[in-house]
Amino acid sequence: MRAIRRHPYLATATLLGVVLVSAVVVTFVAVWRAGHTDDASTVDRADAIVVLGAAEYNGRPSPVFAGRLEHAQLLYDQHRAPIVMVLGGRQPGDVTTEAEAGRDYLIQQGLPPDAVVAEPVGHSTLESLRAAAAYMRDHGLRSAFLVSDPWHNLRVRRMASDLGIEGFVSATWYSAARSEETRFEGYVRETFAYIYYRVFGR
Repeated sequence: MRAIRRHPYLATATLLGVVLVSAVVVTFVAVWRAGHTDDASTVDRADAIVVLGAAEYNGRPSPVFAGRLEHAQLLYDQHRAPIVMVLGGRQPGDVTTEAEAGRDYLIQQGLPPDAVVAEPVGHSTLESLRAAAAYMRDHGLRSAFLVSDPWHNLRVRRMASDLGIEGFVSATWYSAARSEETRFEGYVRETFAYIYYRVFGR
């Protein structure tokens, strides 16, 4: 009986599918592992604490954003860095920027005004980190604790590194993801976001 020959296009498509699935699985594991890493447990100090922006409502940080800001305040109170930099621009319909709302919140919580910097630039993580990198270069700062949600750790650390920042991730678990199911969805979304950044650089 003559052996059945596989169509070369089918074999190529199968191999490509295996490679793509493997890449997604490997990336998911890397995102999950990074999400369970807190560099503040091994790194004592950095030049700055950088808080990634999130939603705010008429100058009032959302619960997710407030969680990030409170984590940054904890790091500051532990003398991990002399300044906190809050990132995030203005979304359509906003009366203020995420950065300015975050700065006001931290000052109301007792941080010295000269220790909190607002960089109200950017409508994406990458744009905001570019603004942070520019500020840090201008002020001779090289390293930073990066505060966001856990599933963002891998991507924000990679972006920061690509922009010349020595980034140490220290995320807050106080986020919109209240259940294991929604947290899993966060890791899945971030897996594809990370792959997209590595492929397209944005």
